[in-house]
Amino acid sequence: MSDICGDYEGKASWPELVGAQGVDAAATIERENPNVSAIILLEGTPVTRDISCTGVRVWVNTNGIIIEIPRIG
Repeated sequence: MSDICGDYEGKASWPELVGAQGVDAAATIERENPNVSAIILLEGTPVTRDISCTGVRVWVNTNGIIIEIPRIG
């Protein structure tokens, strides 16, 4: 994402959160990088393909568990 989003400060991805509860992970993401907002999405939810350098999509399953590495974009 750094090529698309340019220079930004703070953490850009959270692979250690895969398998964690989405709600808790969203709070961690926003604490570790206050320049972004975490958005929790249920797997399969249709989304646009735009890239947001201030957003992190947190994909969860029906149990609220993260299934994909959250990253800026």
